[in-house]
Amino acid sequence: MNRRPRRILSIAHSYCVALNRRLAHEMARAGGDAWQITAIAPAFFHGDLLPIAYAAIDGELCHVEAVRAYFTSHLHVFVYGLRVRELLRQSWDLVHCWEEPYIAAGGQVAWWTPRTVPLVFWTAQNISKHYPQPFSAIEKYCIDRSAGWMGSGQLVVQTMLARGYGSKPHRVMPLGVDIDHFRPNPAAREAVRIRLDWSLQNPPVIGYIGRFVAEKGVGLLMRVLDRVTVPWRALFIGGGPLEPTLRQWAAPHGDRVRIVSSVPHDQVPAYLNAMDLLCAPSQATSVWREQFGRMVVEAFACGVPVISSDSGELPFVVDSAGVIVNERDEDSWVSAITGLLEDPARRSELSLMGVARARSLYAWPLVARSHLDFFSQFLDR
Repeated sequence: MNRRPRRILSIAHSYCVALNRRLAHEMARAGGDAWQITAIAPAFFHGDLLPIAYAAIDGELCHVEAVRAYFTSHLHVFVYGLRVRELLRQSWDLVHCWEEPYIAAGGQVAWWTPRTVPLVFWTAQNISKHYPQPFSAIEKYCIDRSAGWMGSGQLVVQTMLARGYGSKPHRVMPLGVDIDHFRPNPAAREAVRIRLDWSLQNPPVIGYIGRFVAEKGVGLLMRVLDRVTVPWRALFIGGGPLEPTLRQWAAPHGDRVRIVSSVPHDQVPAYLNAMDLLCAPSQATSVWREQFGRMVVEAFACGVPVISSDSGELPFVVDSAGVIVNERDEDSWVSAITGLLEDPARRSELSLMGVARARSLYAWPLVARSHLDFFSQFLDR
């Protein structure tokens, strides 16, 4: 007897970005005829660096519903429109909520999902926090309501277990990377360097991708580069409140520093390929530490060597495929950067190790298969 496909509804504000829907796409591919995946994505969302409008992409194997979302410039309080309630009331075998369980949208999904349907959350919180009302009540309700949960890394799981999440099945579930899009690409490397009016040869390019904020280590990286005496160029991709400070610092360095803001995610691989090494100098604070480090796995996939701080989850993500430096030790940062700039052979070795790590641990098909394996335990009872 043929069993009907298992129907999974996966909802995430991240799905507004086409590359992030690779998770739902790959779950549909991995599931074949046995699984039917529907994704819910906002039609518009205020991103960290620039506004994002939903765009369909050719060949998606999952069905996608683009819905309205409100107050999206404030992640904690954004909410979905009533169309999501209508969708959640359809016949599903499991609802996957790629939203934090303490935010308003997470509470909405938990409240609107029928009690007979298993609900699985994903969280990236690696610091135990006491949320003010109503967020603490939302978190308690969501976790009580859920069938299980996933954490973005080992520190997240450790932290959530200490907060009492351990009564529900759980699994470390990292973010993935699209290895078809993020890959070594010499042609893109050449095109970006020409666009930046840089020569294709030395000196090497030190890269940074992300928000221009203190906790991401932008200030540390500026101070460290001022102390690196061997030739270098620097490429900063991103945006944020420290951009004026960064541009003021860059001015005396002339054409050896380039700052490019508002780069769409699908253009990031080209800029990564223009780099000879990527720095991820995240700095922990009392309320934040690096939750995963997507820029690291994207750099790995592009064959870019990585120097990372030891903030939060980064040491677990990088492991032996990159160079890990104490987040506060500026002398060690100077030494690590200088060492890689002067050692092309070591950069080549790390490049190969990074590509292998991305493809063996973080490729979306692998992460998607792990999702389905985790979901199965709630459907085989």
